[in-house]
Amino acid sequence: MSTGMVVLVLTLMLGLQPITTDLYLPALPALTQGFGAPMSQAQLTLTALLLAFGLSQLVWGPLSDRFGRRPVLLAGMAAYVLASVGCTIANSMEQLIVWRTVQGAAMGAGVMCARAIVRDLYKPVDGARAMSKGLSGLGVIAFLSPPLGGLLSEAFGWRVALLALAIFGAAGLALIVWRFEETLPAKNPRALEPGTLLRTWALILRHPGFWAYALLTAASYGGLFTFLAASSFVFIQVLGLSKTAYGLVMSTVSLAYIAGTFVCRRLLPHLGVRRTVAVAGALTLTGGTLVGVLPLLDVRNVWAVVLPFYLFMIAHGVHQPCGQSGAVGPFPQAAGAASALSGFLITVVAFAMGGWLGRHMQMGDGGSVLPLTNGIWFWAATIALTAWTLVWRFGEPNAPPQRVTEAAAP
Repeated sequence: MSTGMVVLVLTLMLGLQPITTDLYLPALPALTQGFGAPMSQAQLTLTALLLAFGLSQLVWGPLSDRFGRRPVLLAGMAAYVLASVGCTIANSMEQLIVWRTVQGAAMGAGVMCARAIVRDLYKPVDGARAMSKGLSGLGVIAFLSPPLGGLLSEAFGWRVALLALAIFGAAGLALIVWRFEETLPAKNPRALEPGTLLRTWALILRHPGFWAYALLTAASYGGLFTFLAASSFVFIQVLGLSKTAYGLVMSTVSLAYIAGTFVCRRLLPHLGVRRTVAVAGALTLTGGTLVGVLPLLDVRNVWAVVLPFYLFMIAHGVHQPCGQSGAVGPFPQAAGAASALSGFLITVVAFAMGGWLGRHMQMGDGGSVLPLTNGIWFWAATIALTAWTLVWRFGEPNAPPQRVTEAAAP
C-alpha cells in the first residue's frame, strides 16, 4: 500500500471514535424526547458504548495477532455498519442501548487495528510520524462531526444523524475490502491459546517502555476527556455561553489539536521521540497550570479556560501519536495485544474520571468551575511527570524490540 493509502486507512479507523460520539451528541436530546426516556437512560447509550469499546479491544487484539489485521477489520467494520443501521431503526431506548453497545465493540476493532498497523509497517520514530498524520485526519473528523450532527438532526431528524454513522462505516468497510492489504508480517497460530495469551499479556505488562507510553497516552486522553465531559456544563450553565458559541469554541479546540499533530511531525526528525515528548510536556504543564491557577485568582471566564487549554491541546497532538506508537513499538509480534491493553487503559482512565466528575460537579456558581480546571491541572502535571521520568528513562525507540517467542513456548 502507498503511504497515502495507509494514512487514509488510519484516518478512517481512528476517526471512528470521534464521529461515533461527537456526531451523535447533538441528536441525543431529540431522540431522548422522542422515546420519552429519562436522561439517565440517554447517558447509558454513551457509557455502554465506551465500556464495550474498551473491553472489546482485549478480544480484538489477540484475534488480529492470530488471523491478521484485515479479517478483524472486515468483521469489525461490518458489525459497525450493522449496529449503526440498528441504531437508526431502534424502536425504544433499550434497543438503542443494545445497538450502541455493539457499535462500541465494533469500533474497538478499527481503533485497535490502526495502532497495530503502524507497528506492522514502521519503526518507532517513523510510526509516530505516520500516526500523527492519521490523527490529523481524526482532528478534522472531530472538527466536522458536531456541526454535521446538529445540522442533520435539525433538518432531517435524529434518525438521519445516526444513519450518517452507517454511511461512514460503509465507506470504511469498502476501503478495507478493495484497497487494504494485510500488514501483519507473520501470524501467531498460538495467540489465542489461554496460556500463550496470559504469557503475552504478562510480557507486555512487565515492559517499562509499554507503561511509559501507555500512561502518557492515557493521561493525555484523561485531560481531554475531563474537558469534553465538563465543559458544556461549565461554559453554558456557569459562565453563560450560548450553545452556538459553545459549538464554535469546541471547533477551535479541535483546530489546536490538529496544529499539534503538525508540530509533532516537525519536531520528530530534529529531536527524536523522547525529546519531542519532553518539550510537549512543558507545553502541557504550562497550559494546565494556567487553567488551574486562574480561577483561584478569581479570573473566571470562558477564555481563561480556553486560551491556556489550547496549549494543552497542541501538546495533546504530540503526545497521542508518540504514545500510541510507542506503546506497541517493543512488540512487533504482539502489536495487537499491546494495542488492546493500551486502549483498555485509556477506557479505565475515562471511566474513573467520569465518576470523579459526577461526584464533584454541582449546580450553581462559584466553585463549579473547579472540577473542570482542577481536573485538567491534575492531568497536565501527570503528563509532564510521565514525559520527564518514565518516557525519558524507558522510552528509547531504538531499543531492541521485545519478541514474544518465549510467550509462545509450551
